[in-house]
Amino acid sequence: MKPSSSSSFAGTRRRLLLQAAGAAGLGLLGGCGFALRGTANLPFSTLYIGASETSELGAQLRRYVRSTTNTQIVEDPKAAQAQLQILQETQERSILSLDATGRVREFELRYLFAFRVHDGKGQDYIPPTTIALKRDLTFSDSNVLAKDFEAGLLYRDMQNEAIQQLLRRMAAVDSKQPS
Repeated sequence: MKPSSSSSFAGTRRRLLLQAAGAAGLGLLGGCGFALRGTANLPFSTLYIGASETSELGAQLRRYVRSTTNTQIVEDPKAAQAQLQILQETQERSILSLDATGRVREFELRYLFAFRVHDGKGQDYIPPTTIALKRDLTFSDSNVLAKDFEAGLLYRDMQNEAIQQLLRRMAAVDSKQPS
């Protein structure tokens, strides 16, 4: 059975309407200031990251800088225009609430990331700063392994958020004026 010309016309018209609606939606998003994340323009042409090659945080930082900025990562701190010094990275877990029998119902997960960005000669671009993030995690004795896995995912999410905040702060620095 051959499709009728009226059904193909309706399909074409429907596609055109969807395309027009999509274009209008993108126009509205662009008008409100929404923009997809692209490359960040860091004010440094070279950056030394003071973290071990084998640390998860160091690997994530290097990956983010390489993929989202135009800055080159160097292995020699003396060759870098800026140096990122990691002062502290801490993951903490504390009890948030208990049930009537005294068992844990919720934990509060905290991720602390302290850093400093300097020029290697004693001048700070960003003085020692701490980024503190927290998330709540419900807990169940019957799902201990699943909740531990969920906690790991939440810590990784907080680490990624801290790195993105760090890159935004570094992008806002005036590289010619260390404080």
